[in-house]
Amino acid sequence: MRVVIVTESFPPDLNGVAHCALQTARHLAARGHDPLVVAPATAAGPEADAGAPCPVVRVPSLPLPGYPQVRVALPSRRIAQALVAHRAELVHLAGPFVLGVRGMAAAVRHRVPAVAVYQTDLAGYARTYMGAGEGTAWRRLRSVHAAADRTLAPSSAARRDLEAHGVPRVRLWPRGVDSVRFRPERRDPALRARLAPGGELLVGYVGRLAPEKQVELLARTCALDGVRVVVVGDGPSETPLRAALPGAIFLGRRTGDELARLFASLDVFVHTGPYETFCQTVQEAMASGVPVVAPAAGGPLDLVRHGGTGLLVPPGDADAVRDAVWSLAADPALRAAYGSAGRAAVAGRTWEAVGDQLLEHYAEVLHARAAVAA
Repeated sequence: MRVVIVTESFPPDLNGVAHCALQTARHLAARGHDPLVVAPATAAGPEADAGAPCPVVRVPSLPLPGYPQVRVALPSRRIAQALVAHRAELVHLAGPFVLGVRGMAAAVRHRVPAVAVYQTDLAGYARTYMGAGEGTAWRRLRSVHAAADRTLAPSSAARRDLEAHGVPRVRLWPRGVDSVRFRPERRDPALRARLAPGGELLVGYVGRLAPEKQVELLARTCALDGVRVVVVGDGPSETPLRAALPGAIFLGRRTGDELARLFASLDVFVHTGPYETFCQTVQEAMASGVPVVAPAAGGPLDLVRHGGTGLLVPPGDADAVRDAVWSLAADPALRAAYGSAGRAAVAGRTWEAVGDQLLEHYAEVLHARAAVAA
């Protein structure tokens, strides 16, 4: 099958859209299919794609003002040209909003079936950054997803949101996790000794440091006796967060096996953002055998079994985050039980298994198109 993946982000970018697009391309290539990626150009230049699992077409882009880690694609004919040159049988739109809208238009023009993957709560971002614009964001999302043959939502909450805003033909497609890389055996006593020389409980956040992530909700957790907060990631909010989280250790961006060691070396993982359509870092923490505290909103509702693999707290409630962490700090046996249950819940959710589910969605879309044509 010849598939063109039109994605708003792709490595070397580090975010959920980029990682999922990369895993999709890898799985298609591994299963003998022929993928091509269309993505915004990055500052890294052509060498960034040297290790990609398939050819990558880069579209001119500009950094988002105030948030240079995010690049926005400029108008380009390269998308339509790529579809034609690749003889695409299906278009996969990853997190469509800017580049994906043009990819959808090209798919319609050339009568190529399209699967749109919803990944980012752009309406929530509009509310966070502008205090308005949710309706505009949903109208744009609805227009592109309604034109797709199928929309894939990563969680039950995301599916409900899409359907409530009039998006048709929505199905569930979760995300995979590398349960070989992320596993409890990566726990590193030497790393723990460096981060918590006094034997403190290590509480970690991993992710972008941006307003919508609400990492400042960890401020009261920082004040707990015997607790050391570790923040992994970078972004535009790093400077104010350093002031807001006294005593926290900021490690910057970490990837690969180093990130896996950090996850496994935590005692509790906390995610604070309420706008996650899935929340991959929660799943990676669970694969690492670490109990999770997360907001009872969005993707974590599917991932975290409250009182079984971790604790769900009201979104935006710093006191609830602190109290959940404190309850786990006082009970090592409960932490161990939650961690083991979390690992068991996600260990079989590999990218290979999830990738095969995606291929089933593709097959159903192509069959439906063929039936209409017949």
